Amino acid sequence: MEYIFHCEVKEKALANIAIIGAGVIGVSCAAFLQRDGHNVTIYDPLPPGEGCSFGNAGSIGPGSVVPLSTPGIVRQAASWITDPDSPLWIDWRYLPRAVPWLARFITAGASPRINGIAKALRLLHADSFENYRTLLGVDAKSLLHISGQLYLYESDAAFTKDALGRELREALGIRSEILSADEVRQLEPSLGPRFAKAMYLPDSGHCSNPHRLVTTIAEDITRNGGRFVRASVKDFELEAGQVRAVVTDAGSMPCDTVVIAAGAWSHRLAGRLGLKIPLESLRGYHVMLPMPEKAPKRPLYPLAAKIMMTPMEHGLRIAGTAEIAGLDAPMNERRAAALGKIAKRYFPGMTGEPISVWMGHRPATPDSLPVIGASPRHKNVMLAFGHGQTGLIGGSTTGLLVSDLVAGRKPTIDPHPYRANRF
Repeated sequence: MEYIFHCEVKEKALANIAIIGAGVIGVSCAAFLQRDGHNVTIYDPLPPGEGCSFGNAGSIGPGSVVPLSTPGIVRQAASWITDPDSPLWIDWRYLPRAVPWLARFITAGASPRINGIAKALRLLHADSFENYRTLLGVDAKSLLHISGQLYLYESDAAFTKDALGRELREALGIRSEILSADEVRQLEPSLGPRFAKAMYLPDSGHCSNPHRLVTTIAEDITRNGGRFVRASVKDFELEAGQVRAVVTDAGSMPCDTVVIAAGAWSHRLAGRLGLKIPLESLRGYHVMLPMPEKAPKRPLYPLAAKIMMTPMEHGLRIAGTAEIAGLDAPMNERRAAALGKIAKRYFPGMTGEPISVWMGHRPATPDSLPVIGASPRHKNVMLAFGHGQTGLIGGSTTGLLVSDLVAGRKPTIDPHPYRANRF
């Protein structure tokens, strides 16, 4: 396959590249670009890893291939508004603004598209561990754990209902094993007797401190001459169809190439460049609980609750829910508190109050695929955002793909499914 690259840089090396966003996507892009010899400057009003990357579930692995929107999603739509404890909830006050995105979201779940979306997610996630090891060096051992993951079912009916997910994984060659209730308890003695079956994904695992992963990569960028500027990018200065500077609240900063990796705010910046990309904040929550006496060894995903329970350096992280309420609404305390209650239901004898509670904005496209690649309107702008709930999983490969495209190399994966003009 021939790959055509449309993003121009000043030179093949030593271009001044502005990366907007200091989350896992931004620092991964910056690190791989720096390895190619470019001068990188990262702009963000927050320190590295303090946004959405701070609080994610920590899941990493090739098994995350099922998009959020699947056939039959329309039947669940009523509960999104009426049930505030629904795994996906929409604030009715925000609904009019969310309707265009939701319409695309439902369309994306049509059967003919599912296989292609799952394949594209598989490509992006397959080498996550390997690419993070490249970026983290010796720190990878303490941060990355191929511990496997357990998808947990409370009944045979729930197992049957999840057939599509298992079929997609099998078709894509993702290894899995179905466990009985007794086998689940043998593998994870910490769990109560609620689960009838489980799917074990041996090649998946987790990061035990996502924030430290981002700061470790950021520190390496700084040691190698990269810069971090605590400022918000508001606009761009254009000349002859190219961006020549980013305009921040601290002034105008010249650059040769721009990478937009600003998470849930990326569509606003892309809009300044004439791009209309459907991006919505899929607000997610976590609570950190004291580690139970019998600690789980790996991420656990009870499908009924749609939460991930992950052992971390500082406790047990319970992460999940999806809430559409925009970028400006305050945290929903009820949804945060519900996570802790759910966890205590699954771990008998768990006591203790939450160590911390968090809410973050996950940047979601309607089809669950990120936007990665050159802007169709400006020759020196790269886009890298929209990973939704899989930003940590796809972050390292996104960084490598962006660096391949900027260098004009044949990319390690086909960038076509992630193109900006697919909408």
